[in-house]
Amino acid sequence: MDQKKIRVRFAPSPTGPLHMGGVRTALFNYLFARKHGGDFLLRIEDTDQTRYVPGAEAYITESLKWCGLVPDEGPGFGGSFGPYRQSERKAMYFSFARQLVDSGWAYYSFDTPGDLDRLRAEAEAAGEVFAYNQQTRGSLCNSLALTPGETEQRISSGEPYAIRFKMPENMDVTEEDLIRGSVTFNTRELDDKVLFKSDGMPTYHLANVVDDHLMEISHVIRGEEWLPSMPLHILLYRAFGWEESRPRFAHLPLILKPQGKGKLSKRDGDKMGFPVFPLLWKDPESGENFRGYREDGYFPEAFINMLALLGWNAGTDQEIFTMEELIENFSLERVVKSGSRFDPEKTRWFNRYYLQQKSAAELAALFMPLLEAKNIQAAPDKVVAVIEEIKDRCDFVADIWEQGHYFFEAPAVYDEKTVAKRWKAETPAQLEAMAALFETIGSWEAGAIKEQFSAFMNEKGWNFGGVMNPLRLCLVGGNLGPDLFRICELIGQEETISRIRKAVQLIG
Repeated sequence: MDQKKIRVRFAPSPTGPLHMGGVRTALFNYLFARKHGGDFLLRIEDTDQTRYVPGAEAYITESLKWCGLVPDEGPGFGGSFGPYRQSERKAMYFSFARQLVDSGWAYYSFDTPGDLDRLRAEAEAAGEVFAYNQQTRGSLCNSLALTPGETEQRISSGEPYAIRFKMPENMDVTEEDLIRGSVTFNTRELDDKVLFKSDGMPTYHLANVVDDHLMEISHVIRGEEWLPSMPLHILLYRAFGWEESRPRFAHLPLILKPQGKGKLSKRDGDKMGFPVFPLLWKDPESGENFRGYREDGYFPEAFINMLALLGWNAGTDQEIFTMEELIENFSLERVVKSGSRFDPEKTRWFNRYYLQQKSAAELAALFMPLLEAKNIQAAPDKVVAVIEEIKDRCDFVADIWEQGHYFFEAPAVYDEKTVAKRWKAETPAQLEAMAALFETIGSWEAGAIKEQFSAFMNEKGWNFGGVMNPLRLCLVGGNLGPDLFRICELIGQEETISRIRKAVQLIG
């Protein structure tokens, strides 16, 4: 079983946006496949048509591409094991369900939704929970309780039916999970799941097992919420006679919310101000927008680096990994069993790291569209120079504007606290003198400006801070920014003088 080629799949349902927990599942599958020279498949599990959301599949595909997790096979990616949408494989599933009925591993169930609702309500009124299982199935409306003739008559008359798995009685099902070790379930605790629905579609359980077999999946790496389904899936492989070739299982730990108990949800992001989806998602029904890491300014490599360390570690203190390093170091043995707490501040730290590694020219290319959106024309070399001055103050590309907007437009308002603290009675006259001095400077570069400024200040005997602080206020609108004379150089001689005189007029 372990000698066959490594083939793994990421199999989301198109029922909404892809949660970051789903992206981590895709990532771990991708890393495992690449580590072992195997294949990474995308399969869209859309058997539940009632929960299908328009646009969700395209969102899943775009998210994987943005993260750099490009499938080897899948819808839009090619592959010889398709189709890769379960709805397009619909015609084949019934024969597999029928095979299980014929071999005694499944049975026809004619109970209507109304019948089952009534049984649940009766059980609830008695303080119990109704389950369709080995204890109750003999007294319900199915082919185990009916005669073969009655069953055939119902089917031939067109009566709707489902096909349920016949769970063996009192059997231990043990599996060596690649993350959790030996896990045992007893079938007394399990119900008879529906495998094929009356609407002609298979359930997740049947389609999942059939497709994994036909697509020659070697390892099923999925979230821990699917752990309770594992015994049914193992028994399905046994029922089909596929036990020798069935995949190994690995169930990933939950991603926990930053504070408190429970797994990370969309509401946690809404409440605490961080995204839980890779890309912006607009709900087609409500029109509500949900934030995405891409639109919030995160680099995909920062997002992936953060996700990789949620539940896995390399056994060292290393925190920064390229995709190549993740592939080289990844192993399921180093995935933890317990849930991993998400830290939004750490995610921001990762983004800052990757931003600082980029050159000013790379960041300028990313920042220019933000300027264009504000109808600001700026020479690329000036943008590069500005970024070199303020890059170390930034975590995101958008921070470049926040930290350096005054390089591209004159301040329209002046910080009131700075005015109150720095603007004295003598300030207007001093600044007018400064503007006149600046008009005489021939070489407009930071060193020359500083030299003439200093000589002038010494000659006048003025306090340097008493002039430099109001001068900064004139140029940037507050008490912020890098070297004052570098600001003068980058905004230009004419603009520097203009801003000084405008501020004297407005504040003075």
